[in-house]
Amino acid sequence: MLRQVAEGVLIHESEFCRSNAVVVQGRAGVLLIDPGVQGHEMACLANDLSDSGRTVVAGFSTHPHWDHLLWHAPLGAAPRYGTARCAATVRARLSDPGAKARVAELIPPDIAGQVPLDLLGDITGLPAEPARIPWDGPQVRIIEHQAHAPGHAALFIEERGVLVAGDMLSDVLIPMLDLTGVADPIEDYLAALRLLEGVAGDVDVLVPGHGSVGGAGQVQARIERDRAYLLALREGRGPDDPRVGPSAEPGWEWVSVVHHGQAAAVAAPPRRGGLRP
Repeated sequence: MLRQVAEGVLIHESEFCRSNAVVVQGRAGVLLIDPGVQGHEMACLANDLSDSGRTVVAGFSTHPHWDHLLWHAPLGAAPRYGTARCAATVRARLSDPGAKARVAELIPPDIAGQVPLDLLGDITGLPAEPARIPWDGPQVRIIEHQAHAPGHAALFIEERGVLVAGDMLSDVLIPMLDLTGVADPIEDYLAALRLLEGVAGDVDVLVPGHGSVGGAGQVQARIERDRAYLLALREGRGPDDPRVGPSAEPGWEWVSVVHHGQAAAVAAPPRRGGLRP
């Protein structure tokens, strides 16, 4: 179930949208980043960790969309973190009794009933300084930006050369903009790419939130492909992008629908959003 991608760093790919859960080995236990989607997968992950003598001592959600805010009781009661803006967004969106029912409506029918929502979004916001996860393990730098979702964070595990990119730098997903009242979502995304470009030369392994793990040589290539997509979107041009149109991987044709929706929305008034993937 778990696959090692660097020393002390393992991943599990979910059946849902090829979501990647990341396990980082520390001295007293593990840090679990975006732990998964379906309950049986998280229970299996908990069993694998327990069988290998590992305990979850901290969790982290890269951003405030439902598929990155999940948890399951077998994983334990470790503190779970996000950026301060991510946590504040989650609190606001889950503040009324009907919020979880609305999230349940966002879950695809084929996995409805298999996603545990009891512990959804139970995260603590971290201060901007120091921008690191507080735990007894390799230093994990938080690279916060506003692309894709409020308070989105990429995590750079410096000692291991691993960049956990959240919902960015995917080989199957195009840049998905935050269209929830943001003044310039394309510029927010371009600014985030510049931040990631600042560490790209030190990255040996790239783990996107959805899709394939990339090596050192793929980080800059994915940044450039995402930038080209965004510039085409801003200029009203059709993107020359293998993730859109007939070249998309089988099962990912819906990404073209996302693209056409974004193309129509970039010049439209902002709209109110929710805990989408």
